[in-house]
Formats: sequence, C-alpha cells, structure tokens
Amino acid sequence: MKRLIALLLAATMTISLAACGGSGSGSSAPAQGGTAAEETEAEAPAETTADGSGKTLVVNIWDNNQLEGLRQIADEWSAKTGVKVQMNVITWVEYWTLLEAGASGGEMPDVFWMHINEAQKYMRADMLLNLNDYIAKDDAIDLNNYYEGIVDIYNLDGNQYALPKDHDTIAMIYNKEIFDKYGVEYPNDTWTWDDYAAAAAKIREAGKDDGVYGTAMNTNDGQDGWYNLIYGWGGKLISDDNKKSGMDDPKTIEAMTWLADNLFPSMPEQNLMADTDPDLMFMSGIVGMMLQGSWMVNTFYNAEQSANYAWAQIPYHDTNGNGQCDEGERVSLYNGLGWAASANTKYPDEAYSLISAFCSEEGQKKQAELGVTMAAYKGCSDAFVGAFEGMDISPFLTVEETGTLIKHPASRYTTTWEGNFTTGLVAAWQNPSTMADVCKQMADMMNEVLASE
Repeated sequence: MKRLIALLLAATMTISLAACGGSGSGSSAPAQGGTAAEETEAEAPAETTADGSGKTLVVNIWDNNQLEGLRQIADEWSAKTGVKVQMNVITWVEYWTLLEAGASGGEMPDVFWMHINEAQKYMRADMLLNLNDYIAKDDAIDLNNYYEGIVDIYNLDGNQYALPKDHDTIAMIYNKEIFDKYGVEYPNDTWTWDDYAAAAAKIREAGKDDGVYGTAMNTNDGQDGWYNLIYGWGGKLISDDNKKSGMDDPKTIEAMTWLADNLFPSMPEQNLMADTDPDLMFMSGIVGMMLQGSWMVNTFYNAEQSANYAWAQIPYHDTNGNGQCDEGERVSLYNGLGWAASANTKYPDEAYSLISAFCSEEGQKKQAELGVTMAAYKGCSDAFVGAFEGMDISPFLTVEETGTLIKHPASRYTTTWEGNFTTGLVAAWQNPSTMADVCKQMADMMNEVLASE
C-alpha cells in the first residue's frame, strides 16, 4: 500500500491538467479536463489594419492540453479581424457551474464548447445563438463536410446551435514495460475481448505481489469503457427513439455480466478506483492496460513514462465464434464537441466568425496538425496521427475503417441518468454476482428520467 500511495502521489502532477473522462464527463463524458481559471489572450498585432473597434471575445474551454493549439488559430483570426480573444481554461465541473449561472441571469462567455450531455438543455432553453443564417452566408462552412452524427447533436428542430469542433474514438493503451516484465505478448489487431481478459488475468496473477493490476474500468468510464462492451455484444444503452432504457436488454446484461466475471478479478477494488482515477493508476505503473479516448492522447504523450506506452485497436467480441472480426463486432463509441456562442453575446457576428475559423477546413486541418484533437471535418484527421513523434496513435483512425462507430447515446437529461450510473453501479462493481439485478435497477431509474423528458 505504501508503494501504491507513493506512485500515485508521483503521478498526480502529471494528470492534473487533464481530468479523466467517463460517463460523468465524454465521456461519457467528456473526459477532457483543465486547470481552473487560467486566462490567455490572443491579441491583434499592433500592425494589423483590421478594425476590431476594441472588441474582445471571451472564450471558455475545459482542456488545458488543447489551449496552445487553439490559441494559435485564434491568434491568426485576431490578426485578420483586429478582435481580441481571451481564452479561459476552466475545470470540467466549474465549467458547467459557471455556464449555468450565466444562463440563469449572469454573464455567459461569448464563445464556448458544448457537449452532447448538455446540448439539449441549452438548445431548448434558447441560450445558444442560432447559427442558421450565418451558415447560409458562409462559403467556408458546409455541414455536409462534417460527421453527420456530430452535426445532429447540436441541431434542434432544424436549427443549428453549434458547429462541430472535433470527433473522437476509443482505443486501448498499454504499458510495454509491464507486459515485458510479466512475459505477456503485446496486444494486436486480432485481439478479442477474451484475449484482453486473458492478458489482464496473467498480468494480475504475475504482478500481484508488486501491486500491479491487469486493467481498470470504473463505473463512470462509459464512453471510454463499458459502453463499448454493451454495443459490441449487440446490446444498447437507450432505444433509438430515446424513450426506453436498454440497460435491461438481454444483450446488455450479457455484456455487463461478462465484464463482471472476466475483467473485475483483474481490476483494482472499486473503492480504490473511486478514490484514485484509473488514468492516474495507469500512469503510476500499476495498471497494465485500459481503454482510452483520443481526447486523452496529449495527456499520455506528455507523461513522464510515455516511452513505455503504446496504443492498439479496441478488442472485438467474436459473436459468431469464427475467429475473425466481422462487421459490427469491433465497436467504438464516438462523440464530438461543438463550438457554440451565447444567444445574448454583444458580438454575434464576431463570435460566429471565430467559430467559423475554428471549424473551417483550414482551421480543422491546423487543429489536427497541432495535435489538438481529431477533426470533425471529414478527411482532416490524418495529420493528427503525425503530431505525436515517437507514438503511434493510428488505432484511433484505423477503427473508423475496421470497426463500427456508435454515437454516444444521449437524451435531454443525460447528465442525470449517467450520474446515477456512476453511483448506482457501485453495488455491482463491489459484488459482481448482482450485476444482472443492478442493470435492471438502472433501467428502471433511467426509464423514470426518460419519461420526465
């Protein structure tokens, strides 16, 4: 235990700039995080001939890892327009607290990120600037050029309230040093979930005296965790019409029961993961492998032990038992943030102009080149793979060709039922034999929430 505490303390500073994802954040949450209240300003150079009339746009984001790249794009826009940009990096929890306070009578930022978990609430409350007229006049923006599912996230009744910022997929990260130490072969594209479980068990058995676990996945690791198993097994989290929970679907229960029986024995105890995020455990060298979202690449690339890390495609569920990955068997959840503006911004034209700069083909390519995130604009993400010298992150793009992408499920009150997953599933994580019953309880809870929408 003393070794564990020392390792965790050593890694704390490394991960502090990027809060981990999961159901509460996008994982399902959005798993991007940041430090609270860091402000930077992209100022128009003195020599610019543009007349910004002393205007400043306030822009809020929550991921410190993306700040530098986005600031470069904002700098170029400021040089052309003469409008200053003040970028604030705020922690995930504080971000939504402040945004809600602004929407309730305070002051909202001019431009900000929107997430699938919150979009319905803000769109239905008329708190976001309707972008339809701007898009119609903007030669740089054609919604057909973006991933359709992400465009749809931010569209309500035919009105577009945000432009797609990025898209993400899921892959497996593993620690080569741990695999080498315990004589376990590295993951490859032929791995099934049974192969994953077998490797995790070997690492746990061989590393038990060292306090090393094979894998880790907590109750709030939805998009970057157990959601992928549910859909890989043919289950669902929510019905297509968003009216009924899929947590009591037989295939969903089969997937979750498999998780409990085959992966839980190789994981840290749930109370330990509740106290210390699995990402931090991995970076501390006590977890051999885990699922991660592409939004976390920067965090692991800049980690102290990054030379030990490698990526592989997410495993597949060999449903028909033929020993090969067929269509629909390798599943990755995907999601995408949106750039939105306040409906009450003093500078709607300038706010949209900045959003357009971020979301245009040029801006999306630059975002990928700078290693900010994968692009929402189709065909612009290849450069993202080359942005991390010495680390092959191609599995995040390969899965788009070899796998099946499932859009992050969401409804009007996603944050409510996902938050209840985080606490409600604890009983099953602590007592795996109750998984089926707990899943049915989660379905009942979710159906109540959906009925209120």
